[in-house]
Amino acid sequence: MNALLAILFYLATLLFVVGLFHRIRTYAVTPAPLKIPTTPAPTTTGGVVLRMTREVVLFESLFKANLWTWGLGWLFHASMALVVLRHLRYFIEPVWAWVVFIQPFGIYAGIAMLLGLCGLWARRLFVERIRYISTPSDHLMLLLFIAIAVSGLMMKFVAHTDVIAVKIFFQGLMHFSIQPLPADTILVLHLFSVVILLVIFPYSKLLHAPGVFFSPTRNQVDNPREKRHISAWAAKMESEK
Repeated sequence: MNALLAILFYLATLLFVVGLFHRIRTYAVTPAPLKIPTTPAPTTTGGVVLRMTREVVLFESLFKANLWTWGLGWLFHASMALVVLRHLRYFIEPVWAWVVFIQPFGIYAGIAMLLGLCGLWARRLFVERIRYISTPSDHLMLLLFIAIAVSGLMMKFVAHTDVIAVKIFFQGLMHFSIQPLPADTILVLHLFSVVILLVIFPYSKLLHAPGVFFSPTRNQVDNPREKRHISAWAAKMESEK
C-alpha cells in the first residue's frame, strides 16, 4: 500500500503540473479579438490590478449577483486556502513560525469548509434553476471535496492518526524515498481522494481558479477610444502585409 500510494502521488502530481501548465498556456495564447471588459471597468492598468484583486480575494461579481452563493462560496474557498496552508507542515522542516501559528485556526477552517460545501451542494439540489443546469460532474466534484473534508476531520476528532509518520512519508516522497504510512483506513481514503482531485483538476471546472486571470471581461483596460485594441495574431498579419 505504501508503494502504491507513493506511485499514485507521483503520477497525480505529474498529471496535475503538466495538465495545469498546458491549460494555462492555452489560456495565455488564446486571442481576445474584442475589447469586452464588463463595465463599469477601470481605465488604467492599476485599476485592472485592483479589480482583479477584489475579484480573486472577495469574489466581487458574485457578491453583486447573489449574496447566498457568495457567502457559501467565499466560506468554502477561504477555509480551503487556510486548510491547504496548514498542511504545509507536512512538507517543510523546520516548520515556519506562521505555519505553526495558523494550526489551530486551520482545524476550525476545516469545519467551515465542510459547512460551505454542504451549503453549495444543497443549493444545487434544492434551488430549481441551479438544479436544472447542474451536471453529474458538478455533484461528484462537491462529493469529492466533502469526502476530503470529512475524512480529514475524522482523523482529528474521531480516529487519530500518526501525523509524524504521515510527515515522514511525504518528506520521503520529496526525496524519492518511500516511507511507511500508518495503516489507517480513513487516512488511506483521505489520500486517495486527494490523488483523484489532483488528477481531475486540470481537466475540470476547477480551472476557474487560474482561468479568472485570463478572462477578457476582467483583465482588460476600458480604453477603446484612447488605444486601438488588436490581437497579437492580427497585429502579426498587418505587419506582414
